[in-house]
Amino acid sequence: MSNARSLELPGGIQMPSLALGTWPMQGGEAAQAVESALRLGYRHIDTAENYENEDGVGEGIRRSGLDREEVFITSKFNKKWHSVAGARQAWENSVRRLGVDYLDLFLIHWPNPDQGTYVEAFEGLVKLQSEGKVRAIGVSNFKPTHLQHLLKAGLHPAVNQIQLNPTCVNPTAQAFHREQGIKTVAYTPLGRGTEFLDEPVLRELAGKYGKTAAQVTLRWHVQQGIGAAPKSANPERQQQNLEIFDFELEPEEIDRINAMDTGVTAKMDSDSFGH
Repeated sequence: MSNARSLELPGGIQMPSLALGTWPMQGGEAAQAVESALRLGYRHIDTAENYENEDGVGEGIRRSGLDREEVFITSKFNKKWHSVAGARQAWENSVRRLGVDYLDLFLIHWPNPDQGTYVEAFEGLVKLQSEGKVRAIGVSNFKPTHLQHLLKAGLHPAVNQIQLNPTCVNPTAQAFHREQGIKTVAYTPLGRGTEFLDEPVLRELAGKYGKTAAQVTLRWHVQQGIGAAPKSANPERQQQNLEIFDFELEPEEIDRINAMDTGVTAKMDSDSFGH
């Protein structure tokens, strides 16, 4: 178990476990959602080059009035930049669009194994981190086989962001992450279209704790030491997503939610899909 509110990354960096996911919001919508979330109490914003919204995210952060140091910013870069020099260019592009001078967490968005250059991309991330341009470095959508190539090269991602929710538990990936000291962060933690939130176990636990099924699901994530990045532009929903730290699921309740797993893995297969 973790303290739920944050995950500790190498170097003692505290990453808030709950992030605002921002895809597919763009422009003014992204700025408004980020400003709202930060005013309500979010302190972690998740974006990416491919979302084409880093400018809006940066605007929302500025509008919030918070100091840069108070906001944990995660971004990700595309396969075009999978080289040592490319990672640096990707960083320069992201910080320019965001209007900041460093990133808290910078991720390789997809491994693109056919291209075969994600090891070089990660070496570029190591250089950026050594220069203080990023505080922590990691990957997204990497399978254990991809991670093994990094580890064999002596490279250790702090985070792997993967698709994960009660119907897509991916226990193999989770176990590998735990063995290797890699933190798991879930995207689409509430599913796509909230297709499983009417399941009886979630409805039952929501009734028991006076919470929504979505709140129970997010609690299931963070209580297990998994970060979660639910997307919401709705201030009321954003507020609800934050209200998950005042109750605790029983171990057997976590097991019951785990039992919702359908055995499916990510919607997009990272051996063949990537950008």
